[in-house]
Amino acid sequence: MKTIEIPFGKSKQFVNVPEKRLSAIISPNHANVMSASEQEIVLAALTNPIGTKRLCELAYGKQSVLIITSDHTRPVPSRITMPLLLEEIRRDNPEISITLLIATGVHRPTTEAELRARFGDEIVKNESIVVHNAYSEGDMAYFGILPSGGELWLNKLIKENDLVVSEGFIEPHFFAGFSGGRKSILPGIASSKTVLYNHNASFIADPNARQGSLDNNPIHKDMLFAANQAKLAFILNVIIDTEKKVIAAVAGDHEKAHFAGCELCEKMTRVEKVVSDIIITSNGGYPLDQNVYQSVKGMTAAEACVRQGGAIIMCAALGDGHGGESFYRWFADRPNAEAVMYDIESIPAEKTLMDQWEAQILARVMSKATCWFVTGSENRELIETMHMKWASDVDSALAEATVLLGEGSTVTVIPDGVGVII
Repeated sequence: MKTIEIPFGKSKQFVNVPEKRLSAIISPNHANVMSASEQEIVLAALTNPIGTKRLCELAYGKQSVLIITSDHTRPVPSRITMPLLLEEIRRDNPEISITLLIATGVHRPTTEAELRARFGDEIVKNESIVVHNAYSEGDMAYFGILPSGGELWLNKLIKENDLVVSEGFIEPHFFAGFSGGRKSILPGIASSKTVLYNHNASFIADPNARQGSLDNNPIHKDMLFAANQAKLAFILNVIIDTEKKVIAAVAGDHEKAHFAGCELCEKMTRVEKVVSDIIITSNGGYPLDQNVYQSVKGMTAAEACVRQGGAIIMCAALGDGHGGESFYRWFADRPNAEAVMYDIESIPAEKTLMDQWEAQILARVMSKATCWFVTGSENRELIETMHMKWASDVDSALAEATVLLGEGSTVTVIPDGVGVII
């Protein structure tokens, strides 16, 4: 029997798999690019930017700077990165006006408690922080037409500041190819109607809109255009390991630095596909497994490895429930995943509905395999209403999947489903 550790919220789950049934344990090859502390890694990136001058030089002589930073759903180590960013900006311009804009995309607003957890009390107390609201038309400004044909509306603070900077992290992303870089602009600080158009059904279904794919990815193409229109001048992006520790960082030009970071991330996370009857995975633990919505990301790695008609077991704490009422209703109001897929695929780009993209991908996964969620009993009704199976622990889920697929069914474990490209 092999015991395997699975991230789960702020703790762990442990699954026991008979060794004769275990096909593979698939994990990223995370390794520090340099032998240094997290702060030293970030500082080295800031002092050696790619494709542009140092941020302190860009900020010199400017009146104001906007720093776009991630919301509560992303494990960006801002307690490390933000103080270094602020110090770099003020290095030669100590009186510059700085505003932090929380890139919520179309997520719920970030709370003050979450801001304090992300940045620490000192930054929340002393810095000007604005939480983006994608639904407030009065907060938006027009930036042109996306390559796909949609209108580009972004937070007007971009036009009200002399310099636009962003921080974030790079990991494989299930339809944008990679996170980080241009994603801080679209969807990060875009209007809801712009996000909806970019996440339309035909784009989500495009075979190039997958983990690790940037070439000919229509979603990435729109995002890159948005970053250029916003004049995103400088980025700081980190790569983190399964313990959420910084192991690499890139800084500089939003396209060149991001591309360099994506190449590095791919080397660490590209793994060989091992097809099995049952796939056990997670969404990397907190904060990425706060809800079903976010956990769909990790399920796509399992989708790539599970045989047709097999089983996927997702371990996720789901402290925030489903993650979006409209996402939840796609399943609660329909008899099965096939009905969800049919309804979404008939929606034209200009009429894209809220959260249909996440529902579209989850329905695609569910159409390939029977899906279990290992989570607390308070989420049982939620999971079952969404036409999936609930289990209190991963061993119980594996036992139920074994009954469905047989004692000889094979098992692949992907401890961190969002941390690999398959």
